[in-house]
Amino acid sequence: MQYDHILIRYGEMALKGKNRKNFIMQLQHNLQQQLKDFPETKVKRTQGRMFVLLNGHNPERVMEKCKDVFGIQSLSLAIKVQNDETEIKDAALWALENSTDVRTFKISVKRIDKKFPIRSQDMNQVLGRHLLTNTTGYTVDVHRPDLELKVEIRNEATYITSSVIPGPGGLPVGTSGKTLLLLSGGIDSPVAGFLAMKRGVEIEAIHFHSPPFTSGRAKQKVLDLAEKLTHYGHKINVHVVPFTKLQQHIFREMPENYAMTIMRRMMLRISEQVCKKESILSITTGESLGQVASQTMESMNVINEVTDYPVLRPLVAMDKDDIIKISKDIETYDISIRPYEDCCTIFVPKSPKTRPARDKVNQFESQTDFSGLIEEAVGGIDVITLTGESDAEREFEDLL
Repeated sequence: MQYDHILIRYGEMALKGKNRKNFIMQLQHNLQQQLKDFPETKVKRTQGRMFVLLNGHNPERVMEKCKDVFGIQSLSLAIKVQNDETEIKDAALWALENSTDVRTFKISVKRIDKKFPIRSQDMNQVLGRHLLTNTTGYTVDVHRPDLELKVEIRNEATYITSSVIPGPGGLPVGTSGKTLLLLSGGIDSPVAGFLAMKRGVEIEAIHFHSPPFTSGRAKQKVLDLAEKLTHYGHKINVHVVPFTKLQQHIFREMPENYAMTIMRRMMLRISEQVCKKESILSITTGESLGQVASQTMESMNVINEVTDYPVLRPLVAMDKDDIIKISKDIETYDISIRPYEDCCTIFVPKSPKTRPARDKVNQFESQTDFSGLIEEAVGGIDVITLTGESDAEREFEDLL
């Protein structure tokens, strides 16, 4: 006997009413995509539950893949048996004896199939007696057991699970539209992308590259960060913008203390054009309120003026320590701290304006024609598609 299924439990999706089916179907699709390296697995749906049929694949390895899929509240390895008292007893006994560090247990039976002849409370006692009779060293503790054996007697079969593993929660990626993530090489923006994906948002990324001031290693760092994010959703297109000429023009022609604000406005103008071309509904940034000069309320107000698109800021109220913790959890931190600077850090003015005024910014911008430079940058965009199948670390090593 062995675990042959993974039981998937929904979280927030269960409250979606008439749209619930669409969310569940998207989760099923995302799970199957996540398990493409395990070709024999199948994702099946039943009323109120989803199951991964392992079909001989290693349960622990498949479970690790499932734990990264948004929309899952929790998961459990499960044994599937017929709705037969003897088979259920044997499976429950196997599950108990193959659990580690267990001295106390509890049985929780849920009888969905009302044709099954033994009621839930009675079945709890039947299984408890069977386990105590056929083992030594175990006792029952209904309040704080080391192990809770859950038995779901459903219409099609019975499933026995012995542990509950928390899932990532959120909504399935692909159920909340698409956003364009401004992806730098820093710590914040990949975390912002991760949190947007947790709300069901599919992401594309845009990166502003300024060679020779930013190196190929800096660009590769960004691609590696995007590669990490593919583990939590679909493929990611990274739009790499040649930004050198436009950035140099800004810092040469605009007042130094306003240059950073104007540069961010140009980034949003270019991002908006990409959104229109790719039917993307919003822009996402890694901004956290008050963290740097361009992230004050006044700066955000002035920068946002140039676009009608919603600008999502998942990190807006988060402390830096909180952001770093998430970046370590999703394994982007070590990539982000590689010592290769992006275009936002190499041209930092000595005293950037923290409270820029709209009228002054518009006055400065009116003194030069940026349209040609913006058009040239948009026309030179290189789109790189990441699928999660490349070896990011190896690619990085190739640049050393």
